[in-house]
Amino acid sequence: MPTQQKKMLFCTAGVLSLACALGTAAAVGSQLWVRGSILCSTGAMLVNASGPELHKFIGDIEYGLFSGQRLRHCGLGGRPLRFSFFPDLLRIIPASIHISVILFCTVLIVFALVGAGFFMLNAFGSPYETLHGPVGLYLWSFISCSCGCLIMILFSSEVKIHHLSEKIANFKEGTFTFKTHSEQFANSFWTILVCSLVHFLNALLIRLAGFEFPFSKSKDSGTITGAVDLMY
Repeated sequence: MPTQQKKMLFCTAGVLSLACALGTAAAVGSQLWVRGSILCSTGAMLVNASGPELHKFIGDIEYGLFSGQRLRHCGLGGRPLRFSFFPDLLRIIPASIHISVILFCTVLIVFALVGAGFFMLNAFGSPYETLHGPVGLYLWSFISCSCGCLIMILFSSEVKIHHLSEKIANFKEGTFTFKTHSEQFANSFWTILVCSLVHFLNALLIRLAGFEFPFSKSKDSGTITGAVDLMY
């Protein structure tokens, strides 16, 4: 591929990697990972609520990796309550999974930034070491994509298998029992999915940079550019 087109591909991949790093950092600090509603089952059973009356016992909950808030309804109006995972909820949640999610988010941010830097190096420089060239670009993209997949798998298991929303809703509740009425993953979770797909796309861009398209070879693309293309 001509050098100019290759620069454009690597610059595009570098900008995408940088955007993913910033997006992941914003997602980590956000509390929009899960949104849902919680039912005060104790209150609903006491008055035998059904139909429209049941809505008086349904509150809201949303949380991220570090904090969140819930609005509990037990028939007498809503009462908002903010909570923090550290150190309040560590005793009742699967702490090892939760901390692993945060660690993989950190690794994803670091390697996305590293990948962005090396994409720019390949766009405007002449890489002379293996990890500075295509092998390194494949490696950084693979690690970032894998971390994104692990984050989604671990966090999904924490929410769905370990019933994280119910544990949070019943935290420090002695009289009333809450159950999850509905829950869905929110913007920050889908940001991680998009970032994982972007890093997979970057790997395809690296491969595309090594192709020689018909009628696209420039006059000055001699043995020097040909030798560089063989790296990709």
